[in-house]
This record gives sequence, structure tokens and C-alpha cells, in this order.
Amino acid sequence: MILVIGDIIVDEFLWGDAHRISPEAPVPVVNISESDRRLGGSANVIRNLHALDEPCAMFGVVGDDEAGRWVAQRLGALGVEHQGVLIKSNGRPTAVKTRIIARHQQMLRFDREWNSPLTAACQQQMLSLIADRMPQAGMAILSDYAKGVLTAETIAAILQLADEHGCRVGIDPKPEHTAAYQGATFITPNLQEAAAMSGLPAINTDEHAALIAKTLHRQLSLSWVLLTRSECGMTLFDGQQCHHIPTEARDVFDVTGAGDTVIASFATALLRGETPLQAAITANKAAGIVVGKVGTATASWQEIHRSSALQ
Repeated sequence: MILVIGDIIVDEFLWGDAHRISPEAPVPVVNISESDRRLGGSANVIRNLHALDEPCAMFGVVGDDEAGRWVAQRLGALGVEHQGVLIKSNGRPTAVKTRIIARHQQMLRFDREWNSPLTAACQQQMLSLIADRMPQAGMAILSDYAKGVLTAETIAAILQLADEHGCRVGIDPKPEHTAAYQGATFITPNLQEAAAMSGLPAINTDEHAALIAKTLHRQLSLSWVLLTRSECGMTLFDGQQCHHIPTEARDVFDVTGAGDTVIASFATALLRGETPLQAAITANKAAGIVVGKVGTATASWQEIHRSSALQ
């Protein structure tokens, strides 16, 4: 069982074609032909775990609005445990990111969200629900999109609970909470995030990626650092050695949500007995699959195994 805790987002996609420029401003006119909604943010981690047939439970906050009710309905349809998703009616809306896409290219994104931290009472309510479930968990994933659900105090409390129950913790981080991640099992930042967290420049070479990973490993007392590097693949530091893993992507259409796929597949592979290096290779294959799809996507074990067979 994996607990997923963090910022729930609704990813909305408006699809169409752009054949002309607006006479009102130098922008393309997109004729919308269809729309789609998908679970995003920490809820996309849940989607990825579900695609990997991994039991999981969702903890987070949505607004008392139509988008929040849609999130609850979708989690229920997946059969995912979501009693830990709190519905708040204090004016805080469900976070929604809307992307306009024409000819497989994202033309524009606009966000509707409230990034203020949860109230102390709301944080305590969520922590109480997490504490009830932690004894049954082998892993907790903190999906930090810096939308207010994961504060430094909440992260510290979750790490303490996990330590008490022997539960490993993986974090998809944001630089503003770097100090709070001290003592997690692993983190999965991208190069820009890792550079900001370490105070080093974002130079995308194997040598510099290794330096960033080792620095974060030392600073935060981690077991592993899995650094995602876009077209350069990934770098894993396991405490002794750096492993550079070439990208698995063949055609890149959309990187939306790829980080969610990485942490979900890495955590699942670890729980199923793979070594950190094997798990990183699995996560790299999964990421290569989802960036070849348009929109927030997932990768199944069947797709990952098929990708391995093509090597």
C-alpha cells in the first residue's frame, strides 16, 4: 500500500485546430473541437499507481465545487481509497489547470487555484487520517506542487509518522520546502528543481548532475536521489555510486505529468523488490512512454515490459 499525500489538481484540456491569426491581437485562433479532464498533480500519481496495479490511498484537499466533486467521482470510479480527501467550503477552490492544445502543441495554459497554506485545523485533520492509515503502508509519496497542502510543519509530521512505522517516504519536491525534506528516503526532482535546492547551477552534464545529486544526498540525509534530466535521461545516486541512465523517450509530444509517472513507478518497483538502480531504469522506461502521449498520461506494466522487449 502506498499513501499519496499532496496537492490535487484537475488537468483540463481543450483540443482544436489553429488555422489563422486573430485580427484583434497577434495570437492564433483555436477552434475547439473537444475537451477532456484528467486527474492531475498528486492525483496523477494515484492514476499512475492504479495503472501499475498498486494499492494506494489518496490524501489531500479539494474545494466544495463542481471540480472537487468530479475529483471524488473519478477516484471512486478507479476504486481508489480516498476518504483522506477533504472537501473545504471556506472559499478555497479545487486547483484547475486548463491547457489549449492545437496540432499536438500546447498553445496556452491558464490556472485557477489558491496557493495559501491550509489552516492549522485542516492540517491536523488530514494528519489524523494519515496516522490511521500509516501502519498499513509500505511507502508514502509526498507530491509537492506548492499549492498549500504540504507545509514544512505537515511534511515534518508525516516524516515522523513514517519513521515510527518503518514506512519509506519518497518526495516529488519543490525548492521552497527543501529544508523540510530532511530525512526522507528519496526525492525525484528535475534538474532545475535540484539545482535550486542544492544552490548549484543547472548544468545538464553527467558530471554536474552527479555533483548536484551527491550534494542533495548529503544535505538532506537521503538514501537515494533520482534526478530527472529531460532529454539526457536520469541520474541516480544510491549513496555510493552515480548511475546515468539514458532517456527512453522516442517521440516527445507532451511532458505534462511525467514527474508523477517517475515517482509512482520508482516507488512501486522498489516495493516489489527491485534494487534502486533497477527501479530507476523502470521509472525511466515509464517516463519515456508517457511523454510519447498527449496530455496527462500513465504507463502500465504491460507497456513497460513491451518497451523492455524492444531494447
